[in-house]
Amino acid sequence: MPFELPPLPYDYAALEPHIDEQTMRIHHDKHHQTYVDKANAALAGTEWADSSPEEILQRLDTISPEKRTAIRNHVGGVANHTFFWESMGPGKGGEPSGDLAAAIEQAFGDFDSFKQQLTDVSVNHFGSGWGWLVYNGATLELLSTINQDSPLSLGMHPLLACDVWEHAYYLKYQNRRPDYVGAWWNVVDWGKVTERFTSARSHV
Repeated sequence: MPFELPPLPYDYAALEPHIDEQTMRIHHDKHHQTYVDKANAALAGTEWADSSPEEILQRLDTISPEKRTAIRNHVGGVANHTFFWESMGPGKGGEPSGDLAAAIEQAFGDFDSFKQQLTDVSVNHFGSGWGWLVYNGATLELLSTINQDSPLSLGMHPLLACDVWEHAYYLKYQNRRPDYVGAWWNVVDWGKVTERFTSARSHV
């Protein structure tokens, strides 16, 4: 079946004042919709037309070269944005607990060190892309990807994503990407990240 634009899991204004309502409306209704439309066009008539975004991204190297770039870009845009919306929520932020907190401490020293390192990965990423916390099958690590590339294509399990395309923050923050990333921490849904971590470890 063709992809459809999923509804936001909360109201457009729910992440105020950290992420503004107008940005959320444009980002979700315009940008994400465009990725859905272009992904469907790229997949039409292919053997992947009924596959999930995640399945496609995990097997990008098996897609014909003439189709691969469009599918990577647009299917990646579909998957990454859905993942991003679900990574946030009103009244969230704070710190994780339990096994995820312990894994962060083991990999990065402590939560503050992790937070600074992911902030640096996201803020210092050149051009458009994403900052990620991923599980590599053994431990947690950080990485950044360009454009709409996904850690799924690298065999990683994504746990948390920070969108650093300018359309994610420019209306409110203009060129102040560090201010946007700093505000974004206030809406991270650690419950969802913990769910992903638990699931990732169960599939190794």
